[in-house]
Amino acid sequence: MRSPHRTTPAPRRLLAAALAARTGDETAGPALLLLGYAGAEAGHGSAATASALLAAGTAAAALGGPVLGALLDRAPRPGRLLAACLGLCATGLVSVLLAFGRVPFPLTLLLALATGAFAPALAGGWTAQLATHARPGRLHRIQALDAMTYSAASLLGPALAGLLGRPAGPAPAVLAAAALILLAVPAARSLPARDGAPAGPLTVRALARDLVRGFAGLVRSMPLARATAGSTLSCLGQGMFVACVPLLGARLLGGPGDGALLLGCTALAALGAGAVLARLRRPPRPDTVLWVAPLVLAGAFAMAVAATAAHRPGLLVAAAVLVGAAEGPQLTALFAVRRREAPEGLRAQVFTTGASVKITAFALGAALAGPLLTRSAGGALLAAGAVQLLAALAHAALSQAPVRRWRPAGTSCVRGPARG
Repeated sequence: MRSPHRTTPAPRRLLAAALAARTGDETAGPALLLLGYAGAEAGHGSAATASALLAAGTAAAALGGPVLGALLDRAPRPGRLLAACLGLCATGLVSVLLAFGRVPFPLTLLLALATGAFAPALAGGWTAQLATHARPGRLHRIQALDAMTYSAASLLGPALAGLLGRPAGPAPAVLAAAALILLAVPAARSLPARDGAPAGPLTVRALARDLVRGFAGLVRSMPLARATAGSTLSCLGQGMFVACVPLLGARLLGGPGDGALLLGCTALAALGAGAVLARLRRPPRPDTVLWVAPLVLAGAFAMAVAATAAHRPGLLVAAAVLVGAAEGPQLTALFAVRRREAPEGLRAQVFTTGASVKITAFALGAALAGPLLTRSAGGALLAAGAVQLLAALAHAALSQAPVRRWRPAGTSCVRGPARG
C-alpha cells in the first residue's frame, strides 16, 4: 500500500497555508465590520448594519460545518474539496465588497451568508487534515503548532484590517483577506488521496446518516458535550465583545480602525498565554481551563465597561489583553478535549461541526450586540459578561452529570494521557 507520508506536503508548508487562510479569515471579520461602518458614514448603514454584516458572514457555518465534515470524511481526495471551499470563500468576500452599497442590503446579506458556509474549511477542515496526515510521533507537536496558528492569525488579521482600513477604507482589507485565503489553495490541493476503500456512493441518505453520527459524536460523550456547550456560550459572548470593538475604538482610541488594532492586542496576549501554557511541565487540566476561562473573560468585559465609563484608554487596552490571556488557553484546552474524545472515524465531523457551532454562536453574539450598541456600549459589554458567567455555570452543571463516552461500532475513541 502506498504510504501517505511520501506524497504528503511538508508539515511546515501545511501549517504555513493554514496560517495564511486563518489570517485571511481573521482579517475578514473586522474588514466586514469596517465596511458596515463605512456605509454608515456614507448614509446607507449604521452600527446595527455593521454587526448584521458580520453576523451574516458567520451564521451559515451552522450548516456548512457539519456538511463539510461529512464530505471530507468521505472524499477520496479531501484536499481538492478543501481547496474548492477556500476558493469559494475568497470569491464570496469579493462579491460582498462589490455588492455593498450597490444592491439592496438584504441581497448583500445573502452573499455574506453564502460566503460563511465555507468558513469551517479554514478552521476545523484544516485541523482535521493536519491530524490525519501527521507523521507518527509528531502528532502532538503538529497539533500544538496548529493551535498556535489560530492565535497568530487572530493577532495578524485584525491588525492588518486596522492598518489597511485607516488610510484607504475597508476595501483593501477585504481584498487582502480574500488574497490570503487563496494563498492556501495550492497546499490544500497537494494533500494526497485517502488510503483504504472508498466510503461508498454519496447519496442524500448516506450524507444524512453521516451528519447524525457527527452530531452524536458531540453529545454522546459527556466530556465532549460539556466542552462544546461551555465553549459555544463563551464564543457567543466573545462575538458580542468583537462587535463592540469598532465603537470602543471610535470613542476611546481615535477611530474604528484603532478598535480593530485593539483585537491585535487581544490576539498577542492569547499567543503569549498559549506559549507559556505549552512550556509548563504540569499544565492545568483542559476541563478545568474550560470553566475558569469564561470567568476571566467576564472580569475582562467588566474592566472594559469601567474603561468606557471613565474614558480611560489604558484600562481598555488592559481589558483586551486579559481577554486574550483567557482565550488562548481556552482554545488549546478545547482542542485537547476534542482530540481525546473524538472517535477516529468521525474526527473531521467532530472538528468541523464543533467549529461551525462556535462560529454560529459568535455570529449570534454579534447580531445581538447590534441593537444593544445603539443604546449603550456599556450595556452590550455587560451582556457579554453575563453570557460568560452563564458559560461557566453550564460547564459546572454538566460536570455533575455522569461521565459517559461513546464508542460506536467500527470506531475507537482516542485515548489521551488524562481521561478523567
